[in-house]
Amino acid sequence: MRDIHTDNYCSSPRTPNARLRRRSNEIPLEISKSNGNHLLINDKYKYRSMWIRAYSSLWMLASVSLIIYMGHLYIWAMVVIIQIFMASELFNLLRRANQDKRLPKIKLLNWHFFFTAMLYVYGRILSQHLVNTVISDKFFFRLVSILIKYQMAICYFLYIAGFVWFILSLKKRYYKYQFGQYAWTHMILIVVFTQSAFTVANIFEGIFWFIFPASLIAMNDVAAYFFGFFFGKTPLIKLSPKKTWEGFIGASVATMIAAFTFANFLGRFQWLTCPRKDLSTGWLQCDPDPIFQPESIPLPALISHWLSWKEIAVLPVQWHALCMGLFASIIAPFGGFFASGFKRAFKIKDFGDSIPGHGGFTDRMDCQMVMAVFVYIYHQSFVAAQDYSVEMFLNQIMRNLHSEEQLVLYKKLGQILQERHFIQS
Repeated sequence: MRDIHTDNYCSSPRTPNARLRRRSNEIPLEISKSNGNHLLINDKYKYRSMWIRAYSSLWMLASVSLIIYMGHLYIWAMVVIIQIFMASELFNLLRRANQDKRLPKIKLLNWHFFFTAMLYVYGRILSQHLVNTVISDKFFFRLVSILIKYQMAICYFLYIAGFVWFILSLKKRYYKYQFGQYAWTHMILIVVFTQSAFTVANIFEGIFWFIFPASLIAMNDVAAYFFGFFFGKTPLIKLSPKKTWEGFIGASVATMIAAFTFANFLGRFQWLTCPRKDLSTGWLQCDPDPIFQPESIPLPALISHWLSWKEIAVLPVQWHALCMGLFASIIAPFGGFFASGFKRAFKIKDFGDSIPGHGGFTDRMDCQMVMAVFVYIYHQSFVAAQDYSVEMFLNQIMRNLHSEEQLVLYKKLGQILQERHFIQS
């Protein structure tokens, strides 16, 4: 669930170090003096807000649907772009224009740390996928093997270079601001890349594990908005004055129903359920995982007596979907509450204004961050097979061999297979 319109904050006087101009997402003085009890059901601008929000949502839905249709690699690229927007919004939160003028390279230093973290995180997550992509080309296979071997060292020295750069850039009278920026940058990296690392891991486990939880958050958000819009009368939490118990409960019920039915729909598309082992862009074909194979469940006699059919086809993943739906409707909204409290602390309405009616990209990702981590942990703990396959052993062995040794191993395995095929024939 998300805040609609402006949270109500108490205004504080500007300090000498305050920004020289008011950002577009700061809270106007007249709004900050309101009493905090204004519910959406009584908002005279609610219909205008609803149409703006709906129009933006349709554009986002169309864009994301197209990217999902294009496949895993394009979804990963979308996640990277969202990360950059989020980082930009969060970096700007503590900017001070008059101090940045005297520290012209501080923005560049922030982005240096950001892209160093990106290189490290995605290098660790996607190294094996990259190897699988170039394995047929001897030159690129050797090049990628060298890069992967020294990736951690490269990232470390890039970070050390940024660290030394920061120390050499320290200026008298600006120590506090510069160290504040340094700490704030590292906090942003933890928040942004922790979430995105799990999101990308979910994508390559199968698009289903990305699109389904993300859809649950969106459904819960929309349901909470409309239940609060038409029925909301009882405030839920002081951090978010526009959120109501009616919206929270109504959205929870709607999300659980949607989770069970939507999982059945998505689980029938094979290209959504297949894991991606490389970085190619083609559609996937694979043997369906058992949790995506329909099972017939007989209906109770009391129900089947009034219906023409005696059993229903259910995908096992639908039972997992109920757990994810429960988390999305009960726990994930606390990511939104956290963001609301965070915005109150900085006396801003939204993190940005990139998306009309919604705020910035960070405003849209507060609950998604909590959900992505949960889905990865849930998938690895309760869904992913725990058997140790030949492929798993080979991947582990390959990580510890040089490129020449890997080629020798491949040739040796090929000879063994040929000998076995000759003996059997």
